[in-house]
Amino acid sequence: MSSSPPPYTAGFYPLDQVHRGLHGVAYTVFEGTKPEPMGVEILGLLHNALGPGQDMILARLEGTKPEYTGVVAGMSGSPVYVDGKLLGALSYRIGIFSKEPIAGITPIGQMLEVAHNDQSLMASNATRPAVKPASSDVVQTDAIRPMDTPLVFTGFSQQALEFWKEHAPPAMGATAVAGIGGSSSDEKQPEPIVPGSAVSALLMRGDLEIAATCTVTYVDPKQLLACGHPITQYGPVSIPMTKAQVLATLPSPYNAFKIINTTETVGSFTEDRESAIFGRFGEQAKMIPVTVNITGEPAPHTLHMEVVDQPQITPSVVMVAVFQGLMQRNNFTAETSYRVRSTVDIPGYPTVRFTGLAAPGELPANLTAALMVGEHFSRLYDNAARKAPIHSVNIEVEAIPRRLTAQLESAQSAAATVHAGQTIMINAAVRPWRGEIRNIRIPVTLPAVLPQGQVRLLVSDGSTLDRLTQSPSRFLNTQPLDVAATIEQLNSQHENDRLYVTLLDPSPQAVLDGRTLTTVPVSMANVLEPMRQNQKLTLNGESAIPLASVQIDSVLDGQQVLTLKVE
Repeated sequence: MSSSPPPYTAGFYPLDQVHRGLHGVAYTVFEGTKPEPMGVEILGLLHNALGPGQDMILARLEGTKPEYTGVVAGMSGSPVYVDGKLLGALSYRIGIFSKEPIAGITPIGQMLEVAHNDQSLMASNATRPAVKPASSDVVQTDAIRPMDTPLVFTGFSQQALEFWKEHAPPAMGATAVAGIGGSSSDEKQPEPIVPGSAVSALLMRGDLEIAATCTVTYVDPKQLLACGHPITQYGPVSIPMTKAQVLATLPSPYNAFKIINTTETVGSFTEDRESAIFGRFGEQAKMIPVTVNITGEPAPHTLHMEVVDQPQITPSVVMVAVFQGLMQRNNFTAETSYRVRSTVDIPGYPTVRFTGLAAPGELPANLTAALMVGEHFSRLYDNAARKAPIHSVNIEVEAIPRRLTAQLESAQSAAATVHAGQTIMINAAVRPWRGEIRNIRIPVTLPAVLPQGQVRLLVSDGSTLDRLTQSPSRFLNTQPLDVAATIEQLNSQHENDRLYVTLLDPSPQAVLDGRTLTTVPVSMANVLEPMRQNQKLTLNGESAIPLASVQIDSVLDGQQVLTLKVE
């Protein structure tokens, strides 16, 4: 096989001329940065194999290396040429334990559809390859699947990798691999990107890195096409595009893959669709600076990262970074608790603030802390109306070397008969984890105006109070709030390590745009009633009026309702 480099502008091979018995050559990097050729024998054309009008070319790879390694994760996108013209990209594997390197090729015409609005790409290749119309001979088989795209987690433990697999964003078409690869983003890679070069998409960079790597199919001075299948299929994206070095190709009958180092950033991927990912040289991706500062240990440490600003990806990426930051320390134990304080700055909006305590329970505390952060990000990103990019994220985590959980055992009032405006004492019994019961006294001043008769006081944890005072969109799959209302709701969330005393007033309560309006007059409630139809408003039959709270310094669980008589 000739070692000549792949051609750049030889044109495209027409799909309607593809037939069994054609021979071509494909290029991919097995080691280093230089693409190497391998033979390709065309076995036929599978009409509608990937969907109506989405044909796939079936081929057998030839040569010493592909026959040894088989179809390799990271090989997807490798350009295939017939008679010097670009036919398409190696992109699909056929079978799992196949004894032959049989692969599927995505036709270049389907890949060019990803860049159909880019006139400079189309003008540089005036003759577009023909795409055959849909026919009835549809091939449907689970044996056809995209070649795995290695999603390399650099600096992450195996536990963090398992965490990612469980909480990964939907439609991620990449195989997570821990510790196989690295980053040298400050290193310049003099070799240019050519068809067959390895190229990476960075979801996170800095002290921790997450990168997906595949192969370039088409390149010109302004843009490139790669993969031949999606990584996320999220459509418009903004993800850093980097050069990559292949340290080694690891053969395996089950899952051969390339061990990768990412190097210098050269642009941004802007489209991620069914047939290809599309990148532009020189374009800067939108990234969010994230700082995770962990204290409370003999050796405090700080992680500095940048993550993509992509609604479907960012919450999961930040979540796994927090989990790794807490998992990797020698100070981690099964009984460690974590106090989390985070701020998110979005231009044009109030700073988003969150404080919470994560303690061991049904889940380890580091997992709970990561999920708490991820849940807040998810609520923030659920707003399609958010136009301004997130400016920065700062997460402070204090490690506390003991299990901080407590249960509210009982609560009672020192007086059964009360008067409006009176200050009464609430006595609560709280049992810490494996500790003696704590008796807590809470002075509570009743409102100056109270109707005579019975009145109820709720003594509870923060989550119980949130369910009474916040919109059900937080707890149910209903229409999300807009950005300002979401921030209002996030910032008004009650802390989970405090004990709250709340008056349950019989007057209606309205929750509108993230704000809670208590003791709403009945006449106003009737006026607001139509807004309930579009889920912008929640009306409750009674109002929850906070009266007092006290710090418990443990994750509190429990509630008690006290009934008092007002004279």
